[in-house]
Amino acid sequence: MQNFLHRLFRLQPGEGTLVFILGYLLFGNALARQVSNIVAISGFLNTGGVNQMLLVLGIDYTLVLAIGGLQSLVIDRFNRIRLMAFVSVGFGLAFILLRGLFAVGAPGWLNYSVMYLISEQQFVLFPVIFWILANDIYSFAQARRLFPLIASWSFIGKLLGIGIAGATPALFEGWGIQNEEILLLNALIYFSACVLIIWGLRRVSLRKTVQQTETVAETLREGWDFLRGVDSFRYLMLAILTLAVADTIVEFRFWVVTDAVFVGQGVYQNFYSLYRLGISLASFGVQTFLTSRLLNGMQLKNAFLIFPVVILVGVGGAIASPAVYAIVAAMAGVKLVRETMDESARKNFQSLVPEERRGRVSTFMDNYLPAVGTILACLVTGLIVLAGSWMGLDLHLAYLAVALLCGLMALWATLKMRAAYESSLLNWRLKRRQRTSDSVVMKLTDLE
Repeated sequence: MQNFLHRLFRLQPGEGTLVFILGYLLFGNALARQVSNIVAISGFLNTGGVNQMLLVLGIDYTLVLAIGGLQSLVIDRFNRIRLMAFVSVGFGLAFILLRGLFAVGAPGWLNYSVMYLISEQQFVLFPVIFWILANDIYSFAQARRLFPLIASWSFIGKLLGIGIAGATPALFEGWGIQNEEILLLNALIYFSACVLIIWGLRRVSLRKTVQQTETVAETLREGWDFLRGVDSFRYLMLAILTLAVADTIVEFRFWVVTDAVFVGQGVYQNFYSLYRLGISLASFGVQTFLTSRLLNGMQLKNAFLIFPVVILVGVGGAIASPAVYAIVAAMAGVKLVRETMDESARKNFQSLVPEERRGRVSTFMDNYLPAVGTILACLVTGLIVLAGSWMGLDLHLAYLAVALLCGLMALWATLKMRAAYESSLLNWRLKRRQRTSDSVVMKLTDLE
C-alpha cells in the first residue's frame, strides 16, 4: 500500500512524512479559516448589523497593510520553523481567548468582529509564512513535483471546513451546545499543528538563502516606480484599484440583501456555507479545466477585460433588480472570475518584472492596491449609508452607481493597458528580465 501511494503521488523514499506534515498544516489552516470566517460573518450580521461590516472591513484591510509591513521586517530575521510554530500557537491562543470573550458575556458584535479579523489573518499571514518555509525545505525540482500535492490539502480542508460550518448549527442545537464551542476545534487544530512542527521538523535542514529585507517604504517606492514608468503597469494598477472598490461594494450589497432574506444566525450560516461550497467547487472546476485553455486561446492583454465586464454585468443586474438572485449571481460571478482568470492573468503579467523587483511589485499589486481599494470602498459606501440613514432613505442605488463607475473606469484602464502593451515590453525597466531569461516576451506572446 505504501509503495502504491508513493508511485501514485510521485513520492521518493523519505518524503512521505514531511509531505504529510506540511499538507496537514495547510489542511488545518484552511479548515479552521472557513469555520471562523463563516461563523464570524453570520454571527456579526445577526448581532452587529450589516452596516457595521463596513467598519470591520476597513479595520481589517488597515491591519493587512500594517501586518504586511511588519511581515517584511520580521520574516527574514527568525528561523522559519520556529516562526511557523509560533504563529500556530498564536492562532490557537487567539481562539482560546476568543472563546473566553464569549464565556464572560462580551457583546456579540465585538466577539464576531474579532473572529472575522482573526479569520482574515488566517487567510493572509499563515500561507505566506508556510510557503516561505516550504521553499526553504525543498529544492526547486522537489518543489515543482511536490507543491501541487501539498497545496491540494488546502482545498480538502476548505471543503471540510465549509461542511462543518454549515452542519454545526443544527447539530449543536440538537445536542444543546453553543455555536461558539466550535472555536475549540480551531484551537485544537493549531495546537496539534505546532506539535507536528516541533516534532516532525526538528531534524529538517533548511536551505541557506541570502534574502534581502524589503521595507514598506521600499515596496511602495518600487511599486510606484513601475506605476509611473511603465505604461501597461500604470493602467493595470488603476484597474486593480477600481476593481477592488467595485468588488467590495458588490460584497456589501450581497450581505445587505441576503441578511434580509435569511434571517437568524443558524439560517444564514447554512445559506452562506452552501454559497461558499458552490463557489469553491466552481472555482476548482474553472481553474482546473478552463483557465489555462482560455489564457492560451486569447492574448494575455485581453484576459484582463473579463473581470471589468463581469463587474459591469453583475452591478447592472443588481441595479436592475433588487431580488436576492440578482446579487447572488453578481457576487458569484465576481468572486469566481477574480479567483481564477484574473488572478492567473496577473501572475502571468508579473513574470515580465525582473526577479530583483518582482517581489516588491507583486506585493504592491496583490496586497497594497486591493487593500487601499477596499478601504476607499468602505469609506465611500459608509458615507452613503450614513446619509441615507439621516434622510430616512435607502440609497443602495447610489453606492451601486459608484461600483458601476469604478467598473467603467477599470474597463477604460484595461483598454489603455492593451493599447500600451507592446510598447511597454521595450521599457528599460523590463530589459534585464528579457535578457536574462529564455525570452519572457516570447513566452508571453505565446499566450497571444
